[in-house]
Amino acid sequence: MDYSHKNESSLLAAETHSCPSCGKEAMREFYSFQGAPVHSVLLFPTREEALAYPKGEIRLAFCEGCGFISNTAYDLAVQEYSGNCEETQGYSETFNSFARKLAGELIEKYSLKGRHIVEIGCGKGEFLSMLCEMGGNTGTGFDPAYVDGRYATSSGVSFIKDFYSVKYSGTRAEFIICKMTLEHIGATGKFLATLRRSLEGSPETVLFFQVPDVTRVLSELAFWDIYYEHCSYFSPGSLARLFRAAGFEVTGIRRDYGGQYIMLEARPASSPPTRPAPEEDDLETIKGLVEYFTSNIEAKTSSWKTRLSEFVKKGRKTVIWGSGSKGVAFLTTLGTGGEVLNAVDINPYRKGTYMAGTGHEIVDPGRLVKLKPDEVIVMNPVYMSEVENELKRLGIKAELLTA
Repeated sequence: MDYSHKNESSLLAAETHSCPSCGKEAMREFYSFQGAPVHSVLLFPTREEALAYPKGEIRLAFCEGCGFISNTAYDLAVQEYSGNCEETQGYSETFNSFARKLAGELIEKYSLKGRHIVEIGCGKGEFLSMLCEMGGNTGTGFDPAYVDGRYATSSGVSFIKDFYSVKYSGTRAEFIICKMTLEHIGATGKFLATLRRSLEGSPETVLFFQVPDVTRVLSELAFWDIYYEHCSYFSPGSLARLFRAAGFEVTGIRRDYGGQYIMLEARPASSPPTRPAPEEDDLETIKGLVEYFTSNIEAKTSSWKTRLSEFVKKGRKTVIWGSGSKGVAFLTTLGTGGEVLNAVDINPYRKGTYMAGTGHEIVDPGRLVKLKPDEVIVMNPVYMSEVENELKRLGIKAELLTA
């Protein structure tokens, strides 16, 4: 289960033409891009270091058997998960409201009070700490990017700065969370099968997984949501099929956060798989969306390149709001340089650092008072109202756009 192990890169290389999720069907490549920074949430102290950071290739391929989409060019050996990663969304009240609501729902639904919770890929530990504080639970979080002392944690909550692997399978839990992590794992079938084996004898353990929904990425031609760390892409159907094949009973699946996330709940299956939910019947839909994406993505990127060039010609100053992975993918895919002046971010730990691949300086919202941008491109429309309110507070009049 150690998805950090560098030997996985050789496993994936050997399986380039077979699906890492179902292991049966040949995968059909439909999108490629060279020049993607191999890590997009690292902080770089200088523009030179950001520009020199290694780049890799993205080759998305689609499994017509299970609907899974994978970057067949992904090489785990070049990944660099550490405390220098700054992935948290915890400085946004929009995101925090969503997290508090989700925590409350899970606590109520599964009576998470006085329980032990494990989180695989806990980031900086905000959500695990929230669940434990709200429900009086204890918890163990696993993530090499965890930073000691970033957030206050209640007693009984501990963090291990490592990938969750088979050596930790003895860490028993009544509830297992894995939010926004499975999409970073290349050998998805192997990972889920190993996780299932670790739960033998624990039939009541509940799992909650959250991943981005590739259905939206394809239908919106959202090239800014395709970046190197995301080597695995799921629809509700392909995610549910993966869990059922690994020996889990899928007890719930839905979308949330403006349709961006898939939320799946499961437990170890003790009987034959139950009938799939209607929303899982999406294989033909995904096939059609892959064709749509293939036929239209070039026009989408070209239109954005033209738009940014027109802004320059008209003397209009442009910034993007959001310096994380979406911002990096947006700028690197378009090959954007001076057309965009800066990236804005409310995370104070990002201020004064530079974006991987393009070297754009990351500034806090206060800098916009001096920059006086004419165009602000919001990388995630979920935050549109939050950004609009902040610009009003700063007295900045600019056109707000979304990717």
